[in-house]
Amino acid sequence: MSDIINGLGRTSAYGALGLVLLILGIVLVDVLTPGKLPKQIWEERNRNAALFLSSALLGIGGIVFTSIWTTYDDFGKGLASTAAFGLLGLILMALAFLVLDLVTPGKLGAIVVDPQPHPAVWVSCACNLAVAAIVAASIA
Repeated sequence: MSDIINGLGRTSAYGALGLVLLILGIVLVDVLTPGKLPKQIWEERNRNAALFLSSALLGIGGIVFTSIWTTYDDFGKGLASTAAFGLLGLILMALAFLVLDLVTPGKLGAIVVDPQPHPAVWVSCACNLAVAAIVAASIA
């Protein structure tokens, strides 16, 4: 019985940390793009913005998953590792977005939230997922 209670406690801690990292991902995408992200997605039904945010959330989720999956035997060390790799993933995704913005025409933030479908959004999403995969692979 104590194993179950211990497992529930660890799961709750990792779950809370994962939620914090996902929220930070939402805030990061909101900062990188013009306008208010919740309004663009939930009120204006902007598919470009929703797709880009989804890729960021999937990327962070993949990093957190990998970090938990390969966690240290020491719970505290595993939690710290998950936080560190999650934050690093967010930072690297933001940097990749800024670099992609520099090397491509137009303002990427504006393109990502444009209501008209744009192929650059798919490239930006692929960049998010690629960066997350690199971070996740470095954990294992």
